[in-house]
Amino acid sequence: MDWFSFLLVVFTLTGISITHIVFIARITGKGWKTWQMIVYFIILCLIQKICVVLNFLDFISICGEISALYAMSRWAFANRPSVSWVASILAVYVTQLSFGIMNAVEILLMPPSVRGLLLYFIIILATVVTFMLNVFCYAFIPKFLTLEEESSYIWILLLSGLFFCAAEFYIMQNSYVDVSFHEPGKHLLLLALQVLGLGALCCTLYAYGRACSELKTKSELASLSQAAQAQKTYIAEAQMRYGKTRAFRHDIKNHLSVLGNLLNTGQIGEAKDYLEKLEHKTGELSFPYQTGNPVVDVLLGEKMDLARLKGIETEVSVLLPRNSGIDDFDLCVIFANALDNALEACSALADARKMITVSAERQGNYYMLEFDNSCAAGTDGVAGIGLSNVKAVTEKYHGAMLTEYENQRFRLNVLLKLEMHSDTSE
Repeated sequence: MDWFSFLLVVFTLTGISITHIVFIARITGKGWKTWQMIVYFIILCLIQKICVVLNFLDFISICGEISALYAMSRWAFANRPSVSWVASILAVYVTQLSFGIMNAVEILLMPPSVRGLLLYFIIILATVVTFMLNVFCYAFIPKFLTLEEESSYIWILLLSGLFFCAAEFYIMQNSYVDVSFHEPGKHLLLLALQVLGLGALCCTLYAYGRACSELKTKSELASLSQAAQAQKTYIAEAQMRYGKTRAFRHDIKNHLSVLGNLLNTGQIGEAKDYLEKLEHKTGELSFPYQTGNPVVDVLLGEKMDLARLKGIETEVSVLLPRNSGIDDFDLCVIFANALDNALEACSALADARKMITVSAERQGNYYMLEFDNSCAAGTDGVAGIGLSNVKAVTEKYHGAMLTEYENQRFRLNVLLKLEMHSDTSE
């Protein structure tokens, strides 16, 4: 190998190392560091040297490159296996595609008689343009696709990526080994096929991204629908209790009259029995928690009763401001999802004290809700659609959501901005 070929290989491997690592970082939402590029460059050099010395097929070299990038994604970026495979295959395929397109362009445009320094210049220029095309594709792909969240349908991308990569490898191996400058039609067709391959990749990524987005939206809508149905139940129960309360108030004079007659006639025992029945009746009408909002009162009563049945200690200190501008449905979403997560976390504990605490405090024009619960060591609470719905509500009211984990305690803080009216009181 002459010096020009050696420097060209070093330049190419350096460019591949930089573009691959940056692409993996961008598509998975991670940050990249220089040492990651250096380690990957060293691995690529070792693969290249081994393949040359042992005279391995280029197929082995490509497989080694994909495996090395997969290892970097798993080790240096801590990505999941399926995400790492997809990102690695996409990165290698785009690089191979860029070189394939430029090879076809070189053969179509470069005269076969070019020699000497002009040939070196054209080769260097072609390599630079190849990396420019590579970078353009890497910058464009994240607009269609992000792998920050793993999808159950990611295998679609994996199979598609393998097919595209295998097809491009076949083209490179069978069309650019013994190059003939006398078949421009053939190379023009190969160029068209590779451009169509790039277009097909973009269409596949776009379709996958839309499918994942729609599935996520459907899941969120299902969760919101469930929360809405639960709120209807809470509202119906609250209305029923308040209806019974109005009926009891309407009959209170009759009850007092009966008690008066029993006492006037000296029937003390009967009067005591009647009072016990009235006390039991009023107990059925009252809410175990008085927050100032009937929907939240019913919801808290149901969730805390469930907690006590599971052996979980509860403590509630909540007083909601009236006419705060916060919709009952949104309050239901916050309390229902936060308490469901707390119940799930506490239920996962085996032999430990289980505790759920709900407290609230008004701070000027803001209202702070705090949900504190026990959870297993090494966890940070229960994430997912539930907390994403809570976050959506906080953003609606120009607030914020904060989660904390410390000493096997998970804490969810929800800050909401109040829109108080002049007649509002707590």
